[in-house]
Amino acid sequence: MSATVPGSPAAVDAVAHVIVDDPVDELVVDGPAGHHLVRVRRLRAGECITAADGLGTWREYRVADASAGGLRAVAEGPVRTEAAPAVGIAVAVAVTKGGLDDVVTAVTELGAVRIVPLLTERVVARWDAARADRAAARLAAAARAAAEQSRRARLPVIELLTPVADLVGRPGLVVADRLGLPAPRLDPPAAGEWIVAVGPEGGFAPAESLAFGDCPRLALGPHVLRAATAPVAAVAALSARLAAWSA
Repeated sequence: MSATVPGSPAAVDAVAHVIVDDPVDELVVDGPAGHHLVRVRRLRAGECITAADGLGTWREYRVADASAGGLRAVAEGPVRTEAAPAVGIAVAVAVTKGGLDDVVTAVTELGAVRIVPLLTERVVARWDAARADRAAARLAAAARAAAEQSRRARLPVIELLTPVADLVGRPGLVVADRLGLPAPRLDPPAAGEWIVAVGPEGGFAPAESLAFGDCPRLALGPHVLRAATAPVAAVAALSARLAAWSA
């Protein structure tokens, strides 16, 4: 649980939130999404839901009908816009044998604006073109489900598989490193976005660490974290840093 943001679907006392193509006046949610809302979530006529287009536009609705095939809801308020964060947090995370689904789910809930699957020297998993396409679709689905659960109006951008060399030089780059600084000692980025790079099990290879040059290093605590835990800890730490900076 976290504090809600005024102007966000999370601030509305609704029973569910859905991502749709367009928050039109009358909304029909059918197929697997509608089945989930009616059969699993057990939504009924008269209940309040919110819907967003994943780009920041959202609206409140009242369920008019709910049946086995899905539900129909009617808009109860104006179209609104969830403001983009003044400083976004992106995460570039090494692909692992177990996949990135759980990482994407967690960092989406924490508010990450961009997720970059990272190809590193020590990565075990190898993605050919077909596997990369399937993985991208799966990660997009995980981000969508997490955005609905956490009541986000904006979906994070899922980038294509990116080599470490292509990450070097991006504005706002920070590298997760046990020997780095704690988040409270980092200055906010000048470019409007932090992008934190998190390596695989065992960390970045020496040549990769050297390529990052004098990028700021972010410590994530005194212990060695698993590859799936470190990116979540990084986003949480930077989020807390931004909250303190803007307070």
